Amino acid sequence: MFVLTGPGSPSVLSNVVVSIEQHVEWVVDYIDHMRRVGTQFAEASHAAQEQWVDHVTSIAADSLYMQADSWYLGANVPGKPRIFMPYIGGVGNYRNLCTQIAADNYRGFTTTPELA
Repeated sequence: MFVLTGPGSPSVLSNVVVSIEQHVEWVVDYIDHMRRVGTQFAEASHAAQEQWVDHVTSIAADSLYMQADSWYLGANVPGKPRIFMPYIGGVGNYRNLCTQIAADNYRGFTTTPELA
């Protein structure tokens, strides 16, 4: 299962239809890659997840989003850690990063071979 336009993507701050198209195209390409190399299962490594959250957080840190008492940050839930989950680095940058990950043999993903 792949989550499209989820946390860490720019989708909610962009034209979501364009983001969905980019996400679907990337997932289809990844599934095709998995089939070609004989992989049935894949997931993002814990380290890659942490690196992405750190990247998203560092970009948001200098924005006004972090200064607002908004539900975007979880401010509507007492005691909830304040974190901004959308990627505000831009759709073009996000697309380029996804392309780089694919070109680098899907760096950050761990895979399991097909079951016999």
